[in-house]
Amino acid sequence: MIASLAMYDFGPLMAANDRLWALIRDGLRARGIDAPDALTRGEGAYWQAWQAPGLILSQTCGYPFRARLHDHVTYVGTLNYGVEGCPPGHYRSVFIARGDDPRAGLADFDRARFAFNEGLSQSGWAAPQTHAARLGLRLLPALETGAHRLSALAVAEGRADIAALDAVTFAHLQTYDSVAAQLKVVGVTDPTPGLPLITAMGRDPAPIFDAVSAAIAALDPADRATLRLRGIGRIPVDRYLAVPNPPSPEQIAALI
Repeated sequence: MIASLAMYDFGPLMAANDRLWALIRDGLRARGIDAPDALTRGEGAYWQAWQAPGLILSQTCGYPFRARLHDHVTYVGTLNYGVEGCPPGHYRSVFIARGDDPRAGLADFDRARFAFNEGLSQSGWAAPQTHAARLGLRLLPALETGAHRLSALAVAEGRADIAALDAVTFAHLQTYDSVAAQLKVVGVTDPTPGLPLITAMGRDPAPIFDAVSAAIAALDPADRATLRLRGIGRIPVDRYLAVPNPPSPEQIAALI
């Protein structure tokens, strides 16, 4: 058995996620579903967890879900973080640049050096590249960082000109990380469906959804505020699959 909630899990969020998981775990067990005592963290919390036959619950990204996972896992639901300007359960990417960069808006960053966490990230790669292409702009892949915070740090340190972070991550950085004070927002993407909760193929998602919903309702309000959680809902899987896939970093780099 394995469970992970690794997409927003750093600093004070870790303890809040542990308390959320304890409520979910107990709710699952009360519904006759065996569940691990603790969350898996580290490298094993991502692809290893998402593809594990013993997966009870995890949160993945929309791009991996539609590109590789949707026909190998069961969709459970989508957490609502109350992102401004987005429908419930949706989020968007925030384009960030150095605070002292004289360029004021996204249009000024055509052919700028773009830092991204990974090429299979919806918020860090797919959404910003799709948005830029729609505007006739090119964001040139200059640096793959491995994490949203590292993309922000690359911009703050001048190793890249611009990056895109999902709005929830950026809000957490503004609260808990000094790097955010060195950055400014120069644009946002359109909303897309948020990070899907998944379980292993063949599991009934309904009692898992109910356990998560009850856990969020029972969670201490301070922990809900820390995690920015508003609740859970369902988004049709077809809406995830309809989100466009941009060229890969390698394909764009080959055209430079």
